[in-house]
Amino acid sequence: MNKLIDFPNSDLFLRVFSKSYLYIILFAGISALAFSQEKPADVKRTRIQALDTIKRPLSQPVQKPDAGTPTGRGSQILDDSTKNVYGPKTTLWTTEQSFFFNKPLYQPLDTTLSNYHRWTHVQVLNNTSQDLGNVGTALNPIFPSVPTTIGADPGYHSYVHYYETEEPRYYDTKSPFTRIFIVWGGDGRATTKVEFSRNIKPNWNFGFNYRPILVDKQIQRARKGDRQTISHYYDFHTSYRSLDDRYVLLASFRRMRHRVNENGGVLLTRDTTINGYFEDNPQPYLLAAQSDELRNVLHVYQSYKISTPLQVYQKLDIGRQRNRFTDTKSSETNYSDYFLFTNTDPDIDTVNVRDGIEFKSLTNEVGVKGNAFRLFYSLYYKLRLYSAVNRYVAESEIYDPTGVENYLGGQVAWQFDSLIQVGGKAEYLLDGNYRLQANLNTRWVDASATTALVKPSILSTVYRGSHHSWVNTFNDRFHYQLTGFLKGNWDWLFISPGITFNYLTNYIYYKSNPVSKEPQVLPVQSTGIQQIMTPELRMSVRFLRHVYFRPQLMYNEFLRNDAEAVRMPTWFLNAQLAYENMLFKRAIQVQIGVDAHWKSDYTALNYDPAIQQFYVQDGFINPAYPLVDVFFNGKFSRGRFFVKYHNLVQAITKSGYLPTPGYPAKANVLDFGFDLLLFD
Repeated sequence: MNKLIDFPNSDLFLRVFSKSYLYIILFAGISALAFSQEKPADVKRTRIQALDTIKRPLSQPVQKPDAGTPTGRGSQILDDSTKNVYGPKTTLWTTEQSFFFNKPLYQPLDTTLSNYHRWTHVQVLNNTSQDLGNVGTALNPIFPSVPTTIGADPGYHSYVHYYETEEPRYYDTKSPFTRIFIVWGGDGRATTKVEFSRNIKPNWNFGFNYRPILVDKQIQRARKGDRQTISHYYDFHTSYRSLDDRYVLLASFRRMRHRVNENGGVLLTRDTTINGYFEDNPQPYLLAAQSDELRNVLHVYQSYKISTPLQVYQKLDIGRQRNRFTDTKSSETNYSDYFLFTNTDPDIDTVNVRDGIEFKSLTNEVGVKGNAFRLFYSLYYKLRLYSAVNRYVAESEIYDPTGVENYLGGQVAWQFDSLIQVGGKAEYLLDGNYRLQANLNTRWVDASATTALVKPSILSTVYRGSHHSWVNTFNDRFHYQLTGFLKGNWDWLFISPGITFNYLTNYIYYKSNPVSKEPQVLPVQSTGIQQIMTPELRMSVRFLRHVYFRPQLMYNEFLRNDAEAVRMPTWFLNAQLAYENMLFKRAIQVQIGVDAHWKSDYTALNYDPAIQQFYVQDGFINPAYPLVDVFFNGKFSRGRFFVKYHNLVQAITKSGYLPTPGYPAKANVLDFGFDLLLFD
């Protein structure tokens, strides 16, 4: 029987985690020292009042009493009860990146109305990702991108977007702030976001976020509440600045558990043409399978300013990612038809399936940074320790079950004036991997170049489960991406033509395997080259004073695509026609219009739920289809709402589209959502 890998490795991780706790104690000690240096409340009141004024951006005026109004405490209570003193302009937010670049510019809340109706993750990503036809299902980018992690990586990314888009913001509030965003989508598709923040002191803020995604099945939904997606995300975060602004502490704890009941797509039983996918109450392949991803990260950032050109900082992350696939063979009626390969290893349970990987890591980054004239710089050293667990893989087979990675890196940013910015970033892993990036942003052109040499993921290197098994020796992946866009902006017209070039070698991807008695999906490394040229045009045209037309057109040309390892549509189009204005004596702001998305037919990647991976296939061509939404967005005093009719074309033709082979997308349905901002 294969030896199970226990986490953590006793010697390595006892040393590491003992050090991490020492770091946390050190953080607490420095924070306590910063607090202890503050003066008593009756002595420092003037300083706090001054700080409360100075910390606000210039765009936020200081609240002054009306002429002739007493300024005593009682009059202030009366003023609060009769006027809306607090609002979006008194509740300000910023990000950790702003603090890092020494530009903690707090800005008012975003209450814009543009594209407020785009609430699904695919539409938030501007239709550049494919899912499995329902909210909360696995996501995969259609266009290649350069990986951000160059070291050890578990290899599971299908649900990462649901986590990364919820990175907390850090607030400075005059009053307790609460945002409630609710979407009631048709056919039991719903999501909620609850956000709360308040200042404990003028320089100390605390907040939390909670976001559930609860979505009913769209294939053979038995009743209301018959869920396909059950996801719960929450975080707690705090920010603290010393009174002299030399010390900054940002900390957060984030957790997400994302569960999806996998249906395997539609099983065609009567009509075997594409129309069969859109019959009433189609039959799914799988009935009891489930994917499950758990992520949690404790994050701490702190910095101390010795002088403007010299500051020290530290970032600490203690994270965990667990991906599982579970199934019960006795509950499936099409088990053997869907899973063409079942592992015969007696140590593997193929009756009550429980496969997956758990990945833990500790990352500690320390460095210096500062500003000199118009130049920002940073230099750092990063230590990363990790451990991977696969219950069916022996320690002798797994690729680096525990490891230590040492990084050196830095970045520069030079701002010539308000219109021209140049920047660069480099990270080098002492094993030989690297990531380099350069950016140019001006009024007339935006350009970037990124190149990376990346380690193979743990999943692609070694895996054993109920329906898959492999051990591979892959080379490091190389990816180079160059983008450039011209920009022209006039009162009624914005136009931006550009081009993106991707160059890949040693590309690792998953591919369907036609060999019987072998796993039906295998990781493969291309021995050739992939070169992709993508011209693109972005525009915004205003006419008739309040009508806007915003198209985005992309053309993908393969200069070279050995083994046809990359699959992309030749044409890709997004377009919006909208009327935007203030109505009813400026009491309500509206955006009324039509969204359209279309891409040419192509062999889209299929999906394997047992390993949560999209893979190359040649047996199904996803036909082109015009996806059209009609929407009405409205904004009043301190709230917004939208009404959207999704997929108008299917209401007329009775035939829809498939984002992934075998998975029909959501049919025509009415969605409604709103959010409220509360400031007391």
